[in-house]
Amino acid sequence: MALATIFEKIVGTDANIAFMAYDGSKAGPDGADLAIEVKSPIAVAYLAQAPGELGLARAYISGHIDVHGDMYALLDRMWNITTNDLTTSEKLAAVRSLGVKPLLMRVPPPPQEMRQSALARLGSRHAKQRDAEAIHHHYDVSNRFYEWVLGPSMAYTCAVFPSQDSTLEEAQYAKFDLVARKLDLKPGMRLLDVGCGWGGMVMHAAKHYGVKALGVTLSQQQAEWAQRAIAEAGLEDLAEVRFMDYRDVPETGFDAVSSIGLTEHIGKANVPSYFEFLYGKLKPEGRILNHCITRPTGKEKTFNKGGFINRYVFPDGELESVGWLVRQMEDLGFEIRHEENLREHYAQTLRYWCDNLDANWEAAVQEVGMGTARVWALYMAGCIVGFERNKVQLHQVLGVKLDESGHSGVQLRPSLDWP
Repeated sequence: MALATIFEKIVGTDANIAFMAYDGSKAGPDGADLAIEVKSPIAVAYLAQAPGELGLARAYISGHIDVHGDMYALLDRMWNITTNDLTTSEKLAAVRSLGVKPLLMRVPPPPQEMRQSALARLGSRHAKQRDAEAIHHHYDVSNRFYEWVLGPSMAYTCAVFPSQDSTLEEAQYAKFDLVARKLDLKPGMRLLDVGCGWGGMVMHAAKHYGVKALGVTLSQQQAEWAQRAIAEAGLEDLAEVRFMDYRDVPETGFDAVSSIGLTEHIGKANVPSYFEFLYGKLKPEGRILNHCITRPTGKEKTFNKGGFINRYVFPDGELESVGWLVRQMEDLGFEIRHEENLREHYAQTLRYWCDNLDANWEAAVQEVGMGTARVWALYMAGCIVGFERNKVQLHQVLGVKLDESGHSGVQLRPSLDWP
C-alpha cells in the first residue's frame, strides 16, 4: 500500500484533501485546495513513536510534513480523524508497505517541545520554579513576534466583539472595558491584575478609570515591555507591572482583582488556594473577575500530558469546567453575581491572530525560527476549531466578597450593559 494511500484511508475520500509522499505516491482529488506532503521517512518515524496528534505535530514542526493550503481549513476537515478508522487488515498492510526501518527509527522531538524530564527537575507540577519555566517557555518567545501576532493592543486573551465586523483592536478595548465595568472601577480604587501579560488591563484601568493598578507576571519580557509602555503613556503614577509570582504580592486591601487568562496555568489542585489568596487580597464588597478557558463539561480530562498543547504551547496547563470553578469560588466565600461564555469570541480572536501571523510570516520565521512559527500556526488554527466545535470554552465569572453583614455593594440592577 502506497504511503499517500494510507493517509487517504485515514482521512477519508470525502475530505477533499490531496496527498503526496516521498515514495512518489499520490492520492486524493486533483485540484484539491488542500494538500499534505509527507517529505521523508522521519515523518513516519514520528508517527510510529507517537501515533496521533503528537506525532503529526512533531513531523510538521520539524518540516518532515508540509501543508499546502489553509491550516484552519485542513484541521477543520480532519478534526475527528484517527487511525482507528483503519481496519486491522489495512493497518497490517500499511506496516508491510512502509517497511521496518521508518517504524524502528528513533528520532528526538523537535527542540520546541518542552521535555517532561526538564520540567520534572524543577519540582512538582505548579511549584514556583516550574511555573516560572513553563511561562518562560511560552511567553518569552519574542516581544517583537507577539507584536506581529497580537497587534497594537498586545492582548493575548480572548477579545469581545461588539459586532461581527469589529476590528481586533476594537474588540480588545471592549474586553478590557467590559472587565472594568463588571468590576465597577472608579477613580481612586486599587486594582490587582494577576497574570497581567503586557499590561493591557492595568493601563486601561489607569487611563480610562483613574484606578491605581498593579499587574504581576512571571514573564520578564512581558514586565519589561509593559513598564516601557506605561512610561510612554505617562501612567507611572497609576500603573505598575512587576516581574513577580502572584503568590508573592505583599499588598492587600484591593477594591478589585482581575484574572484574565491565568487560571489555566494554576493547576486543579491549586485552584482552591488560588481563590483563597485572591479573596484575602480584597476589601469587603470588593469584586473579582475571573476570565479563563474551560472544558465544556466536568467529564473531560483536565490535563493531557501527551497532548500537543501541553508539550508545545502551555506546559502543565490544566482546564476545568466553569461549574467546578464556580463551586471553588463559592466555597472560598465569593458570591457569584454574573457569568458568561465567550466561546465564539475567542474563535474570532484567533482568526485575527492567524491572519496577523500569515501577514508577517517571513519576518516571524526570521525572528523565532521556522519550527516555532509552525507551532503557532498549528496551535492557533487548531484552537479555532476547538472553540467552534465546543471542545473548549471561555468564561468570565464575576464574584464579590461580602462584608460581615452579608452586604455585596452591588446595585439592585447594574447599569452595565452585560451581553
